Amino acid sequence: MAIRNPVKRQVRGFAIIWTAITLLVGMSAFFAIYLTYGGDSASASAEGVSLPDPTDPPTTDSAFVIATATTIPTEVPAPTEAPEEAPPQVAQAQDPPQDPMPEPTTLPVNDRSYAVGVQVQYSLDLQPDSQRGWMRDVRNNLGLEWYKQQIRWIDTEPAKGEYDWSVLDLVLPVADETGVKVLLSIVGAPDWAREPNVDLTAEGPPADNQDFVDFLTALLERYPGMIHAIEIWNEPNIDREWMSADGVSAANFVELLRVSYETIKNIDPGIIVVSGAPSPTGGFVDAEGVTRAINDFDYVDQMIAAGLLNYSDCVGTHHNGYNIGPSVRWDEVPNDPNASFRGPFDNPHHSWSFRSTLETYANKIAVAGGDPPLCITEFGWATVEDMDGYPSGFEFATDNTLEEQAEWTIEAINNMEEWGFVWLAFIWNLNYGPQAGWSTDNDNTPYSLIGPEWQHRPAYGAVREWSASRNQEQ
Repeated sequence: MAIRNPVKRQVRGFAIIWTAITLLVGMSAFFAIYLTYGGDSASASAEGVSLPDPTDPPTTDSAFVIATATTIPTEVPAPTEAPEEAPPQVAQAQDPPQDPMPEPTTLPVNDRSYAVGVQVQYSLDLQPDSQRGWMRDVRNNLGLEWYKQQIRWIDTEPAKGEYDWSVLDLVLPVADETGVKVLLSIVGAPDWAREPNVDLTAEGPPADNQDFVDFLTALLERYPGMIHAIEIWNEPNIDREWMSADGVSAANFVELLRVSYETIKNIDPGIIVVSGAPSPTGGFVDAEGVTRAINDFDYVDQMIAAGLLNYSDCVGTHHNGYNIGPSVRWDEVPNDPNASFRGPFDNPHHSWSFRSTLETYANKIAVAGGDPPLCITEFGWATVEDMDGYPSGFEFATDNTLEEQAEWTIEAINNMEEWGFVWLAFIWNLNYGPQAGWSTDNDNTPYSLIGPEWQHRPAYGAVREWSASRNQEQ
């Protein structure tokens, strides 16, 4: 008879008892879990909603958030001891997604779309309500997005570091409020900044360009975001605007432009920097051999050679069309036997022609390999048909009718858009007529879109119709 090993018998008994205890503990744990979670799990399965795997990362998918918010119990027994690792987080219902942020407004310098504006003289009573009237005329009545304001440095900083901001404190906040973009044209150094012994009866540049830099800095820091373009100087190819000990000098002007460009871009790179527009002229040397004016075509060549295209976003241009239309080149002017002013007909020259002036500037820039377009900071046609006289030297205005002023203004606007090398174009002018009391001695009055007795000239209505038609097309 075999003898049983008592040790093996004891081990076998211990294993049986341990297994039984393990099964009993496991069944108890399962039953406890079922009591706690089983009902919810069952209902979730019945509704076709699966609980998330705790190892999955949280998600913000809206369908998942809604499902889990309605199936996960709101009361979970708290652990008796702090776990070594934080438990997985259950996704909670979140606020609805917010609308995407709007695209930022295009910086003026990056919006190369063609636009038309108008020169406006500020309200002489310095009243905000009066200025609002002019700005609403620009934006709401004429339908234009830009206006030009000339600022005389000589009046704004009459003593070094002492500023009179009254005009700009009026016009810039009102323009900003109305939604009109602003081109400032800055001219005229104050006497304290001029060269010694220079003729102060004519306007001219500062002796030290740093003084102009300081003025620009103060200007831009006072009106952040309210200035969209700045034209540096006005008609610097003639000595009444650039009276200097060195004479009329394209190189000296470009140096002023350079420091201005760098200053503006360091403070607000979105501002469009426009070079001062030359005066269309054939040039003039007086009897003593002093150059009083440089032919504008020659002056453009000299500016380009001095670095113009490196320090301007847009090349400033002026042209007031005398008594021929905007589509006529200087060497193709048909004779008008009824014209009392004979310049364009009997003395052909490019300066008479709006088209020839603009085309030649653009060609010179292209030949030099430049990119800047033209900004026509002053254009228009004068008429005195509804006036009792005219300023000295404005005989050509007697040949133009009110209807021709309207027709040629719109023809020029359409031509510039079609030609493709013009960025901004500013009509000269909206309101100098009424502001001057329609004085026949004031050489701005014949160009005004508002005629005597506050009558809107036909050109005013034509611009309004052009804007309305263009807005509908867009």
